[in-house]
Amino acid sequence: MALDITAGILGIEAEVAQNKVKHLKMWIFECRDPSHQAFNLGLAAIILLSLAQIIANLLGGCICIRSRGEFEKASANRQLAVASLFFSWIIWAIGFSMLIIGTMANSKSRKSCGLSHHRILSIGGILCFIHGIFTVAYYVSATASARDNSRHQTPTDPQA
Repeated sequence: MALDITAGILGIEAEVAQNKVKHLKMWIFECRDPSHQAFNLGLAAIILLSLAQIIANLLGGCICIRSRGEFEKASANRQLAVASLFFSWIIWAIGFSMLIIGTMANSKSRKSCGLSHHRILSIGGILCFIHGIFTVAYYVSATASARDNSRHQTPTDPQA
């Protein structure tokens, strides 16, 4: 969660740094100078968001459901784990893409003109916070599901 919060703050700070550079706007087109600080902050946000996704998946373990019937028969904790994992991957993909687009817009060494990309980095930053909520939900529900599975398994007596 700390990685997601930090990535979100960095994404929003990258947006602030990007808005400090000179720009000329006409309708939906905009000409502006790239911001090296926005590029660095965006890159750090991308790395932290990806690291948070990797760690959450490693700590949560493998929750595999192969069919809809298996999903319907699964415990509530297991269903929540699968849903949280699914949504965390979708939010990661969208947030990652937005942070990449915003960061790459600031990577050029020359003045760029094109369609306006306002708030791309800040929306990516906000998605980092939402990603953190889903990864925590995934970890908690996956851990609870694993605990439930270990309780329902009856130990076998080797002497019986």
